[in-house]
Amino acid sequence: MMTSDVLQTRIQPAVSDLIRVGSRRWFLQTGLAGFGGLTLPALLRANEAVKASDRKAIILFWLSGGPSHLDMWDPKPDAPREIRGPFSSIESCVPGVRLSEHLPKQASIMDKLTIIRSVDCKASNHTPITMQAGNPLARRVDKVRDGDGYPSMGSVVAKFRGSNDPRMPAFVGLAPSWKADVWESGQMGSQFAPVDGGELAGRISLPQGIQLDRLGNRDELRRQFDQLLRDRDRTETMVNADRYTAQAMDLVTSGHAAKAFDLSQEKDSLRDAYGRDSVGEKALLARRLVEAGVTFVLVSARWGYFDNHGDNVPPWGGIEKGLAPILPTVDRTVYHLVTDLEQRGLLDKTLVLMMGEFGRGPIMTKDAGRDHWLNCMSMILAGGGLKHGQVIGSTDSRGYDIKDRPVRPQDLAATVFKYAGIDLATHWVNPQGRPIPIVTEGGQPIAELL
Repeated sequence: MMTSDVLQTRIQPAVSDLIRVGSRRWFLQTGLAGFGGLTLPALLRANEAVKASDRKAIILFWLSGGPSHLDMWDPKPDAPREIRGPFSSIESCVPGVRLSEHLPKQASIMDKLTIIRSVDCKASNHTPITMQAGNPLARRVDKVRDGDGYPSMGSVVAKFRGSNDPRMPAFVGLAPSWKADVWESGQMGSQFAPVDGGELAGRISLPQGIQLDRLGNRDELRRQFDQLLRDRDRTETMVNADRYTAQAMDLVTSGHAAKAFDLSQEKDSLRDAYGRDSVGEKALLARRLVEAGVTFVLVSARWGYFDNHGDNVPPWGGIEKGLAPILPTVDRTVYHLVTDLEQRGLLDKTLVLMMGEFGRGPIMTKDAGRDHWLNCMSMILAGGGLKHGQVIGSTDSRGYDIKDRPVRPQDLAATVFKYAGIDLATHWVNPQGRPIPIVTEGGQPIAELL
């Protein structure tokens, strides 16, 4: 796990790393580059129409590596040990629903959760592409055609809904391994790609001793941009930067975004409850970001740490020595995020998802682990004003395959987009001018949740 100090280093870089105020380069890095596509036209136009009463947000926890369904959310207590694994199962607060013994906090709020035990992940691979895109056509192929141009769900939300507050980006990623754990915007356009929260935090604070009034002359600021445009090619980014100079400056100088990233504003007791580790602090930060106006937050605590092949297979170990120590952190995070959102009146307006790229094999390996398993996996959801306190679908007695009610990646995407208020018939246009639907392969919202 990343330590608290490591996390803080990522989200609060040293002031000396910033470029001096007063130069055009500083403003571009601080006001534009650090915000991904926040100042681009489509995103800003979407922002303007969002009212506080219409706010909806999504927090997606990515359990990198492939979490074991059998040892977490789909235990098989009556199966032989080589299938059921080393963990016992416990009753939840919903009669008949059992979880791993290492998830007692989740079991205590099962009435606020939904477990999907029948997620079809056959199209997935050891990357975030397919499941984060919610699209079986988005797959790892090669370095040139990975994802076949399809965007992530977060990018679709960024394009067609925008952020809930114009002072914040629509889509933020909190991940230590960006390429391995975050799928971006494909061919939809870089302006809808996730903003790296670690980089962003260091670009929204002014260097010590700089006065805001030095940035207050908009005419001078625009003059500098006009000169910059004359000096450089008029790329799409530069043209849009000129158009939205005023908004960009407001983003930098308002302090709203910087405040959202400042975990020190939270009580120590709450920070302790979430946990002073990577997943806990990122969960708390995710709550602060959606509260501040970010629409989609992707959280990954650590690259690959659910890839539990076996005790003799580094670096993540097997089920008892590798998975067991990290389950309490995941359990605690879900519990405190859900209860915190509920206490703040945000739970019905925030959809929480937790999943990985696939499940793990139904037979324990000789090294006390489990191998990759693409037939099925489990995931959980909470909030969003949806129907919870239920289990959707099931696997067979061995956890080998889906028994009933398969839920496909495209069904997950349709559910997220419907919740976000995006017309499921919407499409985007790729660089070749071809309209691409946001929901592919007949995806349908998960009816049991609606």
